[in-house]
Amino acid sequence: MAGAERKKPGSSGKDMTEQPIPEKAPDRLAVLARIEQLEREGRFDVDAEEDPPTLPLEPDQIDYLRVKPSSKVKVKLSYALAGKFLDGLIKDGKLILKEIRGMENLNGLDSGAILTCNHFNPFDCFTVEHLFRISKHQGKKQLFKVIREGNYTNFPGFYGFLFRNCNTLPLSQNKKTMYNFLKAVDTILQRGDFILIYPEQSLWWNYRKPKPLKNGAFKFAVKNHVPVLPIFITMEDSGVYGPDGFFIQEYTVFIERPIYPKSGMTEREQVSAMRQENYQVWSRIYEEFYGKPLEYTTE
Repeated sequence: MAGAERKKPGSSGKDMTEQPIPEKAPDRLAVLARIEQLEREGRFDVDAEEDPPTLPLEPDQIDYLRVKPSSKVKVKLSYALAGKFLDGLIKDGKLILKEIRGMENLNGLDSGAILTCNHFNPFDCFTVEHLFRISKHQGKKQLFKVIREGNYTNFPGFYGFLFRNCNTLPLSQNKKTMYNFLKAVDTILQRGDFILIYPEQSLWWNYRKPKPLKNGAFKFAVKNHVPVLPIFITMEDSGVYGPDGFFIQEYTVFIERPIYPKSGMTEREQVSAMRQENYQVWSRIYEEFYGKPLEYTTE
């Protein structure tokens, strides 16, 4: 089909200009096949793509709160670079934010908070960063991001620099490092800042359904008596092909009302209740936006 042309309306309602239909990249097709397999097997917390090797993160390799002078300099530089990169993505149509709904829910937060988001693209963190940047909290609060250990210790190049310095909170298999991680999470939330966590614990490229959620984000919220702010991003074909042969997606971002810890429950019950409510909110958005029930192929 390479070289053929067609004209067809995109799902977002815009007319697509005539353009050659490119071949779909084999690596993307392999990832989609892997996602189908993982869904059938019910292995929702397994990444569909090969991650860089995970090297152990030692305690002296990370300044979680970025209090050292050298850390502060790197944070400032990394955010300057990330801001230009994000602006370029939006300007070049590589990141298309069609609509943002519910900014009042983000702006209305008056304490520390956990921000949860579905994870379907390496760039979805830039979407959340953009939300924070245009919110009333910009310049007043900070947004931290929980990331996997290997992304911090062994990711190369430009993205590796951002992973290490843009207020990231890497997990670790080292117990002492994780102790420092947990202390930092408490400090960040109690002083009123935000932490972005992907509670699905896996990245599935362009996967539109919400995946089952893990407890971690909600444990942090309950322990520190702060809300969880559910963010769910939906996708539509833009009508413009990306270099991988697939349509670039247009995002509609839903920022829902914050979920607070419930009184009169044990800590474990609060965690479960918040997790279930977050998942229900995401499921409702999915079904209303796409106009179909949320169903999995799990055998």
